[in-house]
Amino acid sequence: MSAVIVETARQARPVEVETAVLDIVENALRNARFEMDAVVLRTAMSPGIREQHDAFPLIADRRGRMVAGQFGSFIDGFLSGYDGTVEEGDVFFTSDPYACDGAISHANDWLVLLPIYFERALVGWAAMFGHMSDVGGKVPGSLPTDAVSIHEEGVIVPPVKLFRAGTLDQQLLDTVLNQVRLPSWNRADLNAVLASCRTAEVRVRELCERFGVDAYLSTLELLLERNRQAMAKLFRQVVPEQPVTFEDFVDDDGRGEGPFRIRCSLWRDGDQVVLDFTGTSDQAEGSINFLLNENILRMFFGVYTIMAVDPMILFNDGFYPLVDVRIPEGSLLKPRRPAAVSCRTHALGRLFDVLAGLLGQCQPDFLAAAGFSSSPHLMFSGLDRQGKWFQLYQIGFGGVPARPVGDGFDGHSMWPSFTNVPNEYLEAYYPLRIESYESVPDSGGAGRHRGGNGIRVGYRFLEPGEVSIHDDRWFTKPWGVLGGEPGERGTKILARADGSRQVVPAKCDHVAVRPGDLLHFVTWGGGGWGDPLERDPEQVRHDVERGLVTVEGARRYGVVLTGGRIDAEGTRALRAKLAVERPAEPLRFNRGGTLDELRARCRAETGLEPPRAPAGARDAPEPATPAPGSSGAPRARPRGTVAAAGGERPTRTPRPARAPLEALVHHIARQVTGR
Repeated sequence: MSAVIVETARQARPVEVETAVLDIVENALRNARFEMDAVVLRTAMSPGIREQHDAFPLIADRRGRMVAGQFGSFIDGFLSGYDGTVEEGDVFFTSDPYACDGAISHANDWLVLLPIYFERALVGWAAMFGHMSDVGGKVPGSLPTDAVSIHEEGVIVPPVKLFRAGTLDQQLLDTVLNQVRLPSWNRADLNAVLASCRTAEVRVRELCERFGVDAYLSTLELLLERNRQAMAKLFRQVVPEQPVTFEDFVDDDGRGEGPFRIRCSLWRDGDQVVLDFTGTSDQAEGSINFLLNENILRMFFGVYTIMAVDPMILFNDGFYPLVDVRIPEGSLLKPRRPAAVSCRTHALGRLFDVLAGLLGQCQPDFLAAAGFSSSPHLMFSGLDRQGKWFQLYQIGFGGVPARPVGDGFDGHSMWPSFTNVPNEYLEAYYPLRIESYESVPDSGGAGRHRGGNGIRVGYRFLEPGEVSIHDDRWFTKPWGVLGGEPGERGTKILARADGSRQVVPAKCDHVAVRPGDLLHFVTWGGGGWGDPLERDPEQVRHDVERGLVTVEGARRYGVVLTGGRIDAEGTRALRAKLAVERPAEPLRFNRGGTLDELRARCRAETGLEPPRAPAGARDAPEPATPAPGSSGAPRARPRGTVAAAGGERPTRTPRPARAPLEALVHHIARQVTGR
């Protein structure tokens, strides 16, 4: 089953393209992608899209390969799953992750795909998906933490034609909007997404008009091929042939079971990189499953590598054939329909920590700690005094991990393009008051470079309603590296108007709140990098002065402060004492303890009972990996493979021949650019 492209014009012919044309088209597409963002942000209604930018654009060639965008190509999954024709004037719409091979990953993401025609020939695609604040289902916000089926999570739209030959299917749209709690928001947000795609369509047609279809499509081929060549050189520098393995965890599934393991092995066979998720936990009963599209994972891996080594490389789909992704069916990252997937954001975010652990072992100069690898959600809904329905969906921010080049950012989003919802907006449109919005001192892991702090937001509710919370890292900790300490966990505390207090689970729905209740929404910090005793005492003093570290917290760095000044003698004595007490060789990955140790301390440290081991849980098997240069037949993981798991120190760190970081970056840049 696959889509049938209908076009009546001749196929384009490859032509020679001048360098100036290549640069003009490349930058025009980049600008068109940002223009798509501008359109959607100016016309959407929901705070999730309008204020926090939870929408992701794409411009692709006629085969669906991304040439400009942000979240990787999601057209291939659609084309392979849609059984029908693609014709000029059509616009496609879907919210069913299982019908498009995970091109979108839960029903809240509404995806619009617009085929771009020029002179009756298909020349490309424009697409965008945005997170709708509500799509129906059993709870406001449509992200039930206790769901066991996608059918509990709201309206599911299979791939359909929203426009057929330029004509809107009004009955289809009315039927879909009839399932949601705020149809005016959904209608506006869907129109905004559609308008952004129309904008890209205009820009692509202008390029075809200016340079001709043959030159335009030939330029896209050159851009994709240039990316493939650059990334092949990059992978040979960064990824070793000897496999490395890393794992991290999603704390629980919202139904009391956890943690769930995400394990990945990485190696290179010639120019091809392999990412093998053998050993990842089976799919969860709850809604934390993440239907991971292989192209999305390729995008994550490519972007992470580019940003670490050579940010000047243009990101597109050209390198995708170089990355082989293997995800076991029925696992947390490849669940079988109709597994619940509404709360997949935690597994999605944890992939970045896993990639950091993998690439950091391959190239220790790039090793970063774990950070704010999720998008915690707060939903608040109810009826105000006028009997009008209100519904808030907001994404929280936290601590970015410490890195080889410096401290992590405080109170930042996992997604760089996201912004916070202004407190003035919240107080103007919702019956609540923001009583605090502040960095949490000492929540970032101590290290030579400090992990970014989490934030504390105090929501004072002015009307009765219900709250839903979706968060993670309440049980495991964001690990520190190379002697750095882990960051602090997140926590949620509800202080009732009657004076009582309760610790709220990280994943919960239907929490009734009354006027005067105060929710302390505290997010987690990033892990630290390097030995805290090597941090400049003056830097520590400055952090205390800025309120990012407390006077007591400064002692984690061996720094003694008196009256806001550094006690030089006390600092020397404390650092000497701490140096003697700590292990001779620090942990490369410091998780704050093994899972068993975290379970034993969970109640005392978090106020919550530890999660139960998932039903049928067992020790993860060793991933099968082929020998470098082999045909791909599986074999047991070779001796010497690095397995960084639990709180234990791996037996050996592979150190491929390399230059210092700065020399390596310039060496690769010269190879890629020829300069």
